[in-house]
Amino acid sequence: MLPKPPPREATLGFLLCPPFRIYGESIAGEITTLMIPELDLGFDIGSCPRAMLSSKHLAITHGHMDHIGALAYYCSQRRFQGMGDAKIVCDERIAPAIRTMMDGFSDLEGQRTPYTLIPVQPDQPVEIKNNILLRGFKAEHTCPAFGYTVAEKRTKLKAEFLGLPQEKLKELKDGGTDITYSFEVPLITYTGDTAPGAHLLREDVRKSQIIISECTFFEPDHKERAKVGMHMHIDDIAEWLRVVECQYLVLVHISRRTDMMYARKRIAEVAGPKNAEKVLFLMDYKANKARYEGQLIAAGEPLPGADRDRPPPRGGGRGPGGGFGGGPRSGPSGGPSGGPPGARSFTPPSFRPQTRPTDGGAPRPPMRPLPPTPPTRPQP
Repeated sequence: MLPKPPPREATLGFLLCPPFRIYGESIAGEITTLMIPELDLGFDIGSCPRAMLSSKHLAITHGHMDHIGALAYYCSQRRFQGMGDAKIVCDERIAPAIRTMMDGFSDLEGQRTPYTLIPVQPDQPVEIKNNILLRGFKAEHTCPAFGYTVAEKRTKLKAEFLGLPQEKLKELKDGGTDITYSFEVPLITYTGDTAPGAHLLREDVRKSQIIISECTFFEPDHKERAKVGMHMHIDDIAEWLRVVECQYLVLVHISRRTDMMYARKRIAEVAGPKNAEKVLFLMDYKANKARYEGQLIAAGEPLPGADRDRPPPRGGGRGPGGGFGGGPRSGPSGGPSGGPPGARSFTPPSFRPQTRPTDGGAPRPPMRPLPPTPPTRPQP
């Protein structure tokens, strides 16, 4: 009996939460790596799929290996692929350890990979795109840990100037009057690994349009295990759902022991059907595929792979044997022109006999060679 091939690696989880895409992989204790491509931003780097390399900024939540183990590889590959130096945002408390780790890889390789490390304090803003700010906040975990919120900076006309004509507003602005005020709209929050606490009730967290949160434990008798490991239990998520104002709550960091059908059932039980509607599971491939196909249909776009189901065009499409221009011609060996079955018959044009349309297919006489090109006269 032949040995079996190795198991296929799982594909990345994917969710479209307009206007953002969220993809990555997150399994408790093994891997967490997430990306928001519209923001050129990644969160954690427990592994480094090729898709993660396009993240210009990478926000590290804490130093556990399943969240940071592929950091050196990420930095190296960005340089190798010509994508520029990696920009790593982290809690200032773990910055020295990250430098030490990166120095260790430099000693092993005998060369130094350039990168930019950006240590930050809580609520210190980092501009990752124009008017897009990333801020960290302290989380509660078994080691120093951060969560992050991404907010968009906007400006609005002050109330006292509403209704004034444009000419008057321009006159006031040119005269040095500040006619607008700035405010921030929380877009995305990522909690990282954390226990429940006051940091999850911050205004920028509660009002984020999308919250990506860990939820490691689902079984009713695992609440004590969640407390010891300083992780979130599904009961904590249900209680939190009563106060957050997000459109989507994306759960990650679910362990392999938790079946996705059971996870969906549990959130409906503890949070109620209405609150459960906004909860999504990043690694629920089947449900997320169906959800995305529904989004495509609602947008009037074709489903992935729909073109493969269409019949080939006549005369120019693939024939039944995989060739073009109709079916293949059978040769002596069962395949086209003596080739293997299903192969395409092809004769180079220079080897095809030339025929006249008026002589019933008689061979065309050889063409006269062109006269040699006369030599050009040298310039005086």
